[in-house]
Amino acid sequence: MPPSSGRRVALVTLGCGRNEVDSDELAGRLAADGWDLVADAADADVAVVNTCGFVEAAKKDSIDTVLAISDLKVEGGTQAVVAVGCLAERYGRQLAESLPEADAVLGFDDYQDISARLQSVLAGEPHVPHVPQDRRRLLPVTPVERAAQVDAAAAAPAVTRVRTTGGPVASLKLASGCDRRCSFCAIPTFRGSFVSRRPADVLAEARWLAQDGVRELVLVSENSTSYGKDLGDLRLLETLLPELVAVDGVSRVRVSYLQPAEMRPGLLEVIASTPGVAPYFDLSFQHSSAAVLRRMRRFGDTERFLELVDRIRAAAPDAGIRSNVIVGFPGETEDDLAELESFLTGARLDAVGVFGYSDEDGTEAVGLDGHHDEDMVRERVERVTRLADELVAQRAEDRHSETLAVLVEAVGPGDVAEGRAAHQAPEVDGATTVSGLDALPKRPAVGDVVLAKVVGSDGADLLAEALG
Repeated sequence: MPPSSGRRVALVTLGCGRNEVDSDELAGRLAADGWDLVADAADADVAVVNTCGFVEAAKKDSIDTVLAISDLKVEGGTQAVVAVGCLAERYGRQLAESLPEADAVLGFDDYQDISARLQSVLAGEPHVPHVPQDRRRLLPVTPVERAAQVDAAAAAPAVTRVRTTGGPVASLKLASGCDRRCSFCAIPTFRGSFVSRRPADVLAEARWLAQDGVRELVLVSENSTSYGKDLGDLRLLETLLPELVAVDGVSRVRVSYLQPAEMRPGLLEVIASTPGVAPYFDLSFQHSSAAVLRRMRRFGDTERFLELVDRIRAAAPDAGIRSNVIVGFPGETEDDLAELESFLTGARLDAVGVFGYSDEDGTEAVGLDGHHDEDMVRERVERVTRLADELVAQRAEDRHSETLAVLVEAVGPGDVAEGRAAHQAPEVDGATTVSGLDALPKRPAVGDVVLAKVVGSDGADLLAEALG
């Protein structure tokens, strides 16, 4: 590690687990060049805001964060605020012109030289923001042709990652980009085409995370079911999961972002039955009406999705299943909405995120007919959310008397601990409060796994008693 440059930087991360990994890699590059990493933007010379550009609410949150931190400059704290991440990449010059409070807007291509970019910003040198382009065009079209570029990336010097968040759970990136063409989604245009990481690189990072105290690895990508297709082996995830579980110190591996249309029987079986792999299925259903799904350029329907849910629960009766759905999509009828409600009622998912449709720049859905007004979309969101909350609470009640393995993430001052069971992913699926720690032979610490019996619930959150 080089000596300190006297420059302090804070990274503020918004959005998903993929952004968490990006921030850690930026922190690694900066630390390697002598920057001092600080947790609070108020203590930094420059604050780097890793933005999210997925939906309108996320964009607003990103802009509000940049504005809030920019106020620190007036108060004599932070000298500069820099926007990076998906929103910055997606809009580039347009964002820089509309958000002068940001001293610079950097794209993904700036990450390799992030230290020099920040030094330049602090020196008062002007930065010319990039003009966004469709990043899918930066790679060959077919996955097989990408193999050479993946090989080249593997031969490049490894990026040192520095964790910007603590705790026993960390995201581990499987791949970046997406080859799907959902009509409502702009992610492929600014994240690029799907590129898998080499298994050896994934395993090496898993070992490093375990040595840093991580006990649960959350595998993230835009589409984990596609992992390996550009490396010539679409079943690569099935072989990688047991290897990740075998990493010394790892208690649990969780896979996120699965596409229902790509769920292979072999992958389902590995996730459902491999010890150490959480029997957890984060399935991107988005809707269940066949008509709406076709307009979304997706596949499936209520019957097929319920069959998939049944297959999962036949393989692992206690498996956790979560999903997100979009309501108010252009052309969605009352019958379509009733179809979605019927699916949710039949599926009894452990967690459901309900989103109202909004136009995303550059997507096909913007030009579709049958757009609903904002009031209609809001009413449908509220209606489906009420149903989803009720069903999720019922599903949690079904778990009363179950014995769970709870990964402890915080230990309270009394005889309680907070953590998550295998069916609960970080931040999105509820948590489990374990009481009765004083009856255990040894008080658990953060990162330990405690067996506990479920005795109550509150929405998706569970209450459990530790088992001696």
